[in-house]
Amino acid sequence: MKNLVKTYVKKPQTILAVVVALMAQLIFCLVWMTAYDGVLDRTDHLKVAIVNEDGEFGKNIENQLSGTLPFEVTAMSKEQAMDGLVHRNVHLILTIPDQFGEKLTTPGTQAVLTYSINESNPQLTKSVMQTVITKVTNEMNRNASLQGTQMVLEQLKLPSNQASQTAESLLNKIGSDVKSLNPVNGMHNQMVPMMLVLASYVGSMLMAMNIHQASEAVGSALTKWQHFRFRLLINGFAAALISIVGSSLIAVFGGQMESGFGLFWMFHFLTMLTFLFVAQLFLTIFGMAGMFINMTMLSMQLVTSGTIVPRQMLSHFYQSLGSFLPATPAVEGIMNLQFGGQDTAKDVWLLLLTILVSVSITVVITFLKKQEGLNKVSEAERDSEGDLATNAI
Repeated sequence: MKNLVKTYVKKPQTILAVVVALMAQLIFCLVWMTAYDGVLDRTDHLKVAIVNEDGEFGKNIENQLSGTLPFEVTAMSKEQAMDGLVHRNVHLILTIPDQFGEKLTTPGTQAVLTYSINESNPQLTKSVMQTVITKVTNEMNRNASLQGTQMVLEQLKLPSNQASQTAESLLNKIGSDVKSLNPVNGMHNQMVPMMLVLASYVGSMLMAMNIHQASEAVGSALTKWQHFRFRLLINGFAAALISIVGSSLIAVFGGQMESGFGLFWMFHFLTMLTFLFVAQLFLTIFGMAGMFINMTMLSMQLVTSGTIVPRQMLSHFYQSLGSFLPATPAVEGIMNLQFGGQDTAKDVWLLLLTILVSVSITVVITFLKKQEGLNKVSEAERDSEGDLATNAI
């Protein structure tokens, strides 16, 4: 047994395997524990828009909600609120309709509050806003019941049948009408953006590592620019193959694609291509040590891209960091094309810019790097030529 352990420990790959596993634990614990610390204390970063169509009575409700809801509550016009909801800047619209106050004070009628949410958002946003809808409606009903009871008690004796009717009219005086924009069909669809980011970047990391090792093995048999051209070719081929397979599987298993399969696949292809170039960039610069950078990139992108927690609820540092990482426009674009949304063109340009920057840096690094193996071959050839010349003399 002792010899068995010694045999393996002598191999550097054994120690490296343990170090890699240890670094993965350290990186994910450090990033996730710091990024999600205090998230639930930042619910005031989520925005609720109130559209008041009932004049002074609605203004009173608006003031009441502004003082009680733990969110950023803002009065907006219907058009402004809907535009903010579509662009994910507003997370809930509460509309107080015309004649709401009149219906609230009229026996036998129910006043209805209208809520609008955009389901093309992180799951936590949807859950929080659904809780808010229930809380606001119940609180409004409680207040209406208390006010109605007070009015009844102020009256003189009532006949039993009239008292019964009055009591029934006080229950559920306020109703809710929830309108969902870009509805998500099931939890499996909700998790697609996170799954694609995770699978795409992990796959890119592993492929970049293996291509780097293959490049090291080939060595001076090819020039450094031939190695570079091969990486361009293999990245394009792999991105096309992987994205068509992934998109097809999502479609087969009932995945939503509101913009159609073609657009979804093309954006998936662009996302995959971006991740491949970014992952290979760190290996080009740092060699195999670049895998630790890639692990850190994976962890940070899962946190900051808005797949799990809305970016507005992260600390300022992680919000700013997410603006420079490719997973953020990738997630936005996937949600737009899968569930519905706008400004996907902006996400496409950001991913193209990331590819351009990654390739440009790789070109510079490749230019500056010396291909030592090739230099040694050239020196050997010169020595051989020198020996031949000496023999000829």
